[in-house]
Amino acid sequence: MSTRSRAALLGAVAAAAALTLSACGSGGTSGGGGDTNFVTGRNGVDTAARGERAQAPELSGRTIDGKTLDVADYKGKVVVLNVWGSWCGPCRQEAKYFSKVSKAYEDKGVRFVGINTRDTSTTPAVAFEKANGIAYPSLYDPTGKLMLRFEKGTLNPQLIPSTLILDRDGKVAARALQALDDTALVKMLDPVLAEK
Repeated sequence: MSTRSRAALLGAVAAAAALTLSACGSGGTSGGGGDTNFVTGRNGVDTAARGERAQAPELSGRTIDGKTLDVADYKGKVVVLNVWGSWCGPCRQEAKYFSKVSKAYEDKGVRFVGINTRDTSTTPAVAFEKANGIAYPSLYDPTGKLMLRFEKGTLNPQLIPSTLILDRDGKVAARALQALDDTALVKMLDPVLAEK
């Protein structure tokens, strides 16, 4: 292989690696602008006061296992929305925690819904959920259209995984634009669940 060919190959590999890294953020605090009324917490969880919460958009469609799901059917329950991809390292790290907490909170009026993004087919997504014991449904959103329905600044498509907590009225009460463990997830969820 010539020096020029080797340099071109290395450049292509470096560009692909940079694209992959930018597509799966390890977390952050920027939702991408917009006035979402979130108050940033020191633990990476942002919250919105009850009277200042934005209504979640319509979130419905096909799940990764081919069923139909409409998040509006869960109105009256607290909903944990987790944006993830099977290709994302931080998503793999947090999956076991989401599985654990979803099972522990199933009888407490909480529903978990995943939003699978940027997987080019459902095959790796289904394998990911099976390997991590995820029993709750995930909407299949390969191009990120569902994420873009949220009010500007709520989610940043470059920060995967991301988690939103919807209150019983379907409004966005809290968000984390980073991977969470079970302790952080419960600390984010419990205050919304305690609301009457």
